[in-house]
Amino acid sequence: MYKNLAGRAVLAWAAACFLSPAFSQTQAPKEPLKIGFVYVTPVTDAGWVRQHEEGRKAVEAALAGKVKTTFVENVPEGADAERVIRDLAQQGNRLIFTPSFGYMEPTLKVAKDFPDVKFESITGYKAAPNVATANARYYEGRYLAGIAAGRMTKTNVAGYVAGFPIPEVLQGINAFTLGMRSVNPNAKVIVVWLNEWFDPPKERDAAMALFNQNADVVAFHTGSTAVMAAAQERGKMAVAYHSDMRKIAPDAQIVAVTHQWGGYYTQRAQAVLDGSWKSGNVWGGVKDGMIRVGDFGSKVPQAVQQEVLARQKDIAAGKLQPFRAAAGDVRDNEGRVVIAKGVQLNDEQILKMNWLVEGVQGRVGR
Repeated sequence: MYKNLAGRAVLAWAAACFLSPAFSQTQAPKEPLKIGFVYVTPVTDAGWVRQHEEGRKAVEAALAGKVKTTFVENVPEGADAERVIRDLAQQGNRLIFTPSFGYMEPTLKVAKDFPDVKFESITGYKAAPNVATANARYYEGRYLAGIAAGRMTKTNVAGYVAGFPIPEVLQGINAFTLGMRSVNPNAKVIVVWLNEWFDPPKERDAAMALFNQNADVVAFHTGSTAVMAAAQERGKMAVAYHSDMRKIAPDAQIVAVTHQWGGYYTQRAQAVLDGSWKSGNVWGGVKDGMIRVGDFGSKVPQAVQQEVLARQKDIAAGKLQPFRAAAGDVRDNEGRVVIAKGVQLNDEQILKMNWLVEGVQGRVGR
């Protein structure tokens, strides 16, 4: 009797081991993490959305087999964005990246209805338990580009095609101007506001208007490559933004300020995979590898390239801060002191920037 009971126990144990996932060699593989991306413009060869698309590809490469990504392009900010974000959540995406400032409120609204989904509001500033925010210190790259422009200009006039008068754009205009005037005190910058992020014909027209006002170098904060193409057409110089744009403007590009999202996106996806994801706020720059200046054009002398790269190292090391008044008071273009000598603006002050620095021709939003 005891022998039979013992035999049955051994058989039962063996069967349990065979059926248990811990012992099974036919265990179903874990489903990959589904990740969604929402893009504000079409995916083009270069520009804001292109850099986020490169970030998406970097995630797929780094976490091959562990993730499955998808994207929806050309989604206007507002009601359409909310619909698309909601659809992605309903389709089982557990991590959703929404890289456009105007996606912030729609992201927060959808996040309330999907507490188990993680959202990354890129350039947004409002967080929630399942919504993190992230942005890059674009102004660091703008300052460096300003140094290159200040060295290369012959007319001492630069143009700047700007989307909307939000702090991020104002930071860029001011840093560019400060960088330019740090090596060329006579330089001035003319701003044209478009109140559009992506309108290639308007971007081109604005660049042409600036060239007609004696600008021989232009920078921009919009979403297409139209300004670069205009500079190439007119035989002028331009600073590429978001991406390297030498394919579009091989002769015009003097330098590019590029955004690098792959590292951050991969980190956040890995955090969801291992259960360590938490809401938070990241504002990274040159030091963090999120902003890089380089991709010099063929007309830029080696001495200028070396100077810009040296200042880039200084920023990474914390030796150079674009919004520190080292030599004297920094004034806005209406004569008011906005940074006293020896003072460095803190992050809160930079994030609330609502003025244009001395040397800029134009007004906030006009």
